[in-house]
Amino acid sequence: MAEIYKKFSPEKFEAIYQVEEDQDGIRLDQFIGNYLVSYSRQSIKKKIKAGEVKIQNRPFPHKPSVKVYHREKVEIFTLRGTIEDEYWNGKKVELQLEPDVIFEDDNVLIISKPAYMCTHPTGRHLFNCATVFFEDKLNQSIHSIHRLDRETSGVLLLGKTVKAAQYCTDLFEKDKVKKCYFFMAHNNDGKDFPFEANERLTYREDFKPRQYIHCFPQDSTTGKHARTTFKQIYKNKQYVIGLAFPQTGRQHQIRTHAAFHGYPLIGDKLYNGDPGIFMRFKDEESFPEDFEKMQLPRHALHAIALKLPYPNEENASLYRGQVPPEFIEWIKKEIPEYNIDQLEDEIKPLIEEYFNE
Repeated sequence: MAEIYKKFSPEKFEAIYQVEEDQDGIRLDQFIGNYLVSYSRQSIKKKIKAGEVKIQNRPFPHKPSVKVYHREKVEIFTLRGTIEDEYWNGKKVELQLEPDVIFEDDNVLIISKPAYMCTHPTGRHLFNCATVFFEDKLNQSIHSIHRLDRETSGVLLLGKTVKAAQYCTDLFEKDKVKKCYFFMAHNNDGKDFPFEANERLTYREDFKPRQYIHCFPQDSTTGKHARTTFKQIYKNKQYVIGLAFPQTGRQHQIRTHAAFHGYPLIGDKLYNGDPGIFMRFKDEESFPEDFEKMQLPRHALHAIALKLPYPNEENASLYRGQVPPEFIEWIKKEIPEYNIDQLEDEIKPLIEEYFNE
């Protein structure tokens, strides 16, 4: 597939593709389908009829059935519109569209990524992305180094140069970066704190939804090695507030390990004991009791701290974020006996203890 040009901005995505020799004479909608793989055939036809697809040097607009020929160039653009709006129980969620900058120099950016912002464009999420925001703002390329799930907020490291991105990626691969996450969870008679989760993680081909990651014994040959340390800030019969320290960086690692050990995160649509909830939210067919069970529009996980040997290679620096306001409000409402004013005083020593080990 010959991609000639691609540009992302917070409001518009543009791309130009050249027709390959083996694509000569195919329908326009079929050609577009090779690139917009998450779109249905009907969605592609609507996009063509709306004038969002253009064959260069041809009369415009086009029909979906028009044929394209070798070496022709086809432009595709998508406006943000309402594509990435988020809704919760029938109401539109107010998104934070501008990340807070924690640290910046000529080489890197360390930001507090808002919930629902992707690290970089993926699938249908092309606009509300950290790399897209800063590329547009700074008029330069921005490189993702590690990633946070779209619903997970918190401290995220981005590279402003290829060299810096390669250097920082190497730090992650050599386990020279320490991470801490704040979480809120249900208490399903789980393990006593503190504890370490070492279950191996992987998908199962026979399980739906396919996004669900399963735990396997530490001595199993199935899945990838993973390790997470969990520490408690507060616990009652219903809920737990705590910190998670992942030593590996597997997908959904904290969420999967927490749920496996009896502490599914508040708002986690996948690992709450009923994976069908995830499918109903995905298909916009959620039941009232689904919203009641979730309690929050997104899972209660926030990357609160990152420690790495940058900018000084000899001495690691600690970069901290704050607990999100919506988490503070949830604690006040659901755990009124907890003194929220002491939260920071309890978080700080747990972070320092782990990061100074």
